[in-house]
Amino acid sequence: MHLNDSTAGGTEGLVQLIGPGGERRESPYDRWVSDIDGAGLQALYEDMVVVRRIDAEATALQRQGELALWPPLLGQEAAQVGSGRALREDDFVFSSYRENGVAYCRGVDLTEVLRVWRGNASSGWDPYSINMATPQVIIGAQTLHATGYAMGILNDGADSAAVTYFGDGATSQGDVNEAMVFAASFQAPVIFFCQNNHWAISEPVGLQAHVPIANRPPGFGIPSVRVDGNDVLACLAVTREALDRARTGGGPTFIEAVTYRMGPHTTADDPTRYRDPNELEDWAARDPIARLAALLDAGGLLPAEVSDAVKAKADDVAARLREGCVSMPEPAALDVFKHVYSEPNSWLERQQDHYERYLAFLNASESSSEGSR
Repeated sequence: MHLNDSTAGGTEGLVQLIGPGGERRESPYDRWVSDIDGAGLQALYEDMVVVRRIDAEATALQRQGELALWPPLLGQEAAQVGSGRALREDDFVFSSYRENGVAYCRGVDLTEVLRVWRGNASSGWDPYSINMATPQVIIGAQTLHATGYAMGILNDGADSAAVTYFGDGATSQGDVNEAMVFAASFQAPVIFFCQNNHWAISEPVGLQAHVPIANRPPGFGIPSVRVDGNDVLACLAVTREALDRARTGGGPTFIEAVTYRMGPHTTADDPTRYRDPNELEDWAARDPIARLAALLDAGGLLPAEVSDAVKAKADDVAARLREGCVSMPEPAALDVFKHVYSEPNSWLERQQDHYERYLAFLNASESSSEGSR
């Protein structure tokens, strides 16, 4: 399904099941979330609150010097939780560096999320433990990985799917377009999930896309849909539809989730230098957590005891995140050679041998200097 709009960042014509004020809206996509009752909505609310708390705690850790860098996702919780909760355990995720909410939904060990940003490892978790690849920093490269994996799914005759996440800026990269060519050619079961958060670092989406980004994939033969990325229920619905298409031989789907990056690109960025504060204020009124809270409250599903329990859960997760970060052991000097290749090889072993001898020389020199004092 392809929905049109006149501007790259516009919000007209989006799939929307929950309005900005928390009102429930009827949609042809209702059938994809007919099983989500009050308890299901409460669970999605808890997920988003916890993910936002994780993000806030990690940002604080960076500001306090415990992390070298952090890429905030503030404002994008609905896109990540809605799509993440649609996935099966055997589906495989290929993300950028901002999908920490998806990683939470996949069950990642939170300490593993911080390991790279603290500088303790060159990678994070074991990808096969949660069926999610470690974050890709090279913009758009993960789309090729996802398409290749999806082609492998076809060869295996399985009915799982691959999903790849990227931002609006990545759509200008050749990798993304090449991935769509291969996905369409082989009808690979892959979902391209674009979080259009309106900013590619300091460049607005309208600079690189004069029409909606979702207009591009049909040119490759890939059906696309634009969804309100601040509506967790709508994001769940469109992702379930795309997964169903992938599992039943319908090939790839492109989802453009129109959302907004409320914070900086990373903690090294200052968005006040390029962003109009009025724009931020407008999007704050469409906050994904506030709108679901309004829907729950209107239905009597957010009493004080539920709200307090969710807050306690978020605080507990944040405390464990902080403890895991500050108590993380420093890596040993030779750990840099671990997990570089799946199997040992003489090239890497030779480098390690040279480095071991260099370290031994330094230690001997230090011991000699101390003995002569």
